[in-house]
This record gives sequence, C-alpha cells and structure tokens, in this order.
Amino acid sequence: MPPARRVVPDQSANSVITTPELAAKYEALMPLLKGMYEEFQELSKKKPDGTLNKRKLEIVNRLLTEIFSVVDGEPTRAFLDLLDEDDLPQNSDVALILNQSVAAMQSFHSKYYRYTAGRGQHWVVTSE
Repeated sequence: MPPARRVVPDQSANSVITTPELAAKYEALMPLLKGMYEEFQELSKKKPDGTLNKRKLEIVNRLLTEIFSVVDGEPTRAFLDLLDEDDLPQNSDVALILNQSVAAMQSFHSKYYRYTAGRGQHWVVTSE
C-alpha cells in the first residue's frame, strides 16, 4: 500500500487550490478508475465489439459519477459522459470513456498537487 499523501493547507494568496475533501476523493477513486480502465483496455483488445451487460454498465457509471464530482467545475468536465444505459456500449466504447476520465483526473492532480521546498509533495488545499 503506498504511503498516504500529505494534505497541507495553502497559504499563498495566488495559488490554485482545491478542498481537502476533493483531494481525499481523488486519492480514493484514482486507483479504482485506473484498474477499471486497464480491465476494459484488455477486454477491448480481445473483444472490441463485445457489449456490456446492465450490471457492469451500472458499476462503470457509478464510478464515473463519483469521478465527475471531483472534476466538476474543471475544464475537462465538459468532455466526460456517462455511458448510455439504453444502448449497451461495446468494450472499446467503455475503454475510450474511461481513458478520458483518467486524463481528466490526471489533469486535476497536476493542477492541485505540488512539490514545495520545506513541505515536500502535497495537495494545495483550502485551510478550512
């Protein structure tokens, strides 16, 4: 298990900041998202046109909904979609959607996670 990342309140007036809750949510969701993406990436190589069943679709959409709550308000959010429950998607469709979500989360991390001399690596968060 990787060491927990530090969450340090930001004290500079001109920094881009997020909340401790969103930083923690990122930490919890990103390994799940990466794992799911890797699974569907493999499935899409073996059976790109294989379709999802309703249960798997619900699981994917539940994770995506949580991801959206982290990146809500970020520019990348406009490019993220849930999978259509009426039209069962193919494995390759799911891999594409998950890849976009991984990229959005990586963008979130790049924006709010920093190295600062004296403090090391940390999330730049509000002090509330």
